[in-house]
Amino acid sequence: MSAEDVGSTTSRSATPLPLLAQPPKWAKVIDQNKCIGCHACTVACKSENEVPLSVTRTYVKAVDIGIFPQARRAFQVTRCNQCDDAPCVAACPTSAMFRRPDGIVDFDKSVCIGCKACMAACPYDAIFINPEDHSAEKCNFCAHRIDMGLEPACVVVCPVEAIIVGDLNDPTSKVAQIVNRDPVQVRRPEKGTRPKLFYKGAHQATLDPLAARRPEGGLYMWSEQPHGEQQVGAGASVAWGGANSSAAALLSYDVSHKAPWDWRVGLYTWTKSIAAGAYFVPLLLVLGGVVPATSALWAWVAPVLATVFLGLTGLILIWDLEHPFRFYLIFVRPQWRSWLVRGAVVITAYGAVLALHFLASLLGSSAARMWLAVPGLPLSVMAAVYTGYLFAQAKARDLWQSPLLPPHLTVQAAMAGSAAMLPFAVWLQTAAVVPLLWLLAAASLLHLLFVLGEATLTHPTAHAHLAAREMIRGRFARYFWGGIVLVAVAVLGPALGPLVAIAALAGLLLHEHAYVQAGQVVPLA
Repeated sequence: MSAEDVGSTTSRSATPLPLLAQPPKWAKVIDQNKCIGCHACTVACKSENEVPLSVTRTYVKAVDIGIFPQARRAFQVTRCNQCDDAPCVAACPTSAMFRRPDGIVDFDKSVCIGCKACMAACPYDAIFINPEDHSAEKCNFCAHRIDMGLEPACVVVCPVEAIIVGDLNDPTSKVAQIVNRDPVQVRRPEKGTRPKLFYKGAHQATLDPLAARRPEGGLYMWSEQPHGEQQVGAGASVAWGGANSSAAALLSYDVSHKAPWDWRVGLYTWTKSIAAGAYFVPLLLVLGGVVPATSALWAWVAPVLATVFLGLTGLILIWDLEHPFRFYLIFVRPQWRSWLVRGAVVITAYGAVLALHFLASLLGSSAARMWLAVPGLPLSVMAAVYTGYLFAQAKARDLWQSPLLPPHLTVQAAMAGSAAMLPFAVWLQTAAVVPLLWLLAAASLLHLLFVLGEATLTHPTAHAHLAAREMIRGRFARYFWGGIVLVAVAVLGPALGPLVAIAALAGLLLHEHAYVQAGQVVPLA
């Protein structure tokens, strides 16, 4: 081979191969060094997307930092973070929240059932329920404009060009160059959502919702809000008055933040505990030889009582939806990562077992009832514990991120089932009264031990610590301690008698309310 041939070969081999075309990966950089807090982005967003009053897809939070005369005002443009691993997408039961191939997290209002699971899942408090159409909504990067080759409305109107959009997969784009070259920050990186909203030059007092104290009297820069309140549900609110920071920073402008789940969610966990325990508690008595397999407690009371409370659980869940007549979409277009979907399947399968159990009792087949217990026992336990996984998908709320929640829910179901069965045992099967009292006492004691751990152990995050403090010493303390006292009475059941069942059920309901609501109090944005 000649030198010319060698040179020619070398030249050809050194030619870079064409890269495979990559789809765009849209991201946004907000340069807080430039932002002047004019709120033009908020106004443009409302106009472009017809966002009604009282809610907002994007807003500019303002924090006054330092003490006069050494003071300044810092801004943060707050909106959806367009996460690569979006918890709202995983939690949505109907794929109303979905991630496009270009990385934009978008939504489809036509299939939203208004379950608010996406709101509970979002660590950035970026999702709200539109008061006009009752569907979940948020910033979607002005996807309709992106598809036409236009920039989002907020980018176009920003007078200082503080908002920049671009393709992270394009190394020549300004966004990619800033993210790859300059120091940038994201909000709550510990949540592992891989957000694509990057802040340049943002102050920690704006990025961290717990870093700045809230103003007294509910007086913001040019707005009024109920003092230190975090709105909960429709029209209800809970006070947020915790001393969260010693930093010389004052939140001077904010918008109202609504927590997604109200008192109905605590009621739902209570009715579901009874529905689950009313089946597996009498089954345990049968398996333990305490009562015969022909006992009325097992043959009739278990399926009827469990079915009644399972039905109430379903009705409460549907009642809590913003679009209750769309609940069937959970079954016809399920998104299987959502624990709302998985829980609905568990409840449906459990309800089928209860119906067959009742039919077997009508036919007088004790053997069929025991065969049905093979799927019935695990399904009843799964009905009790799946809420722990549902709460775990609510990544926004650190108090609920406990690996002990599933076993705690199982204990609560045993407690609720024992208490619910006691009046029927007094009437139909007196031999079961004492064992039920002892089972109730043991379950109540275990419940108190779980709660004691929650109350006394150091929490891994400030968010969880503040939520627990609100539950134990704050707004929900009377529910929490009332529940503790009533459940403690149930521990003395073998000495006091069957009437402790009332105290156990009331105490559990108070605890559920305190736990669910306190978990949603701490600010996220």
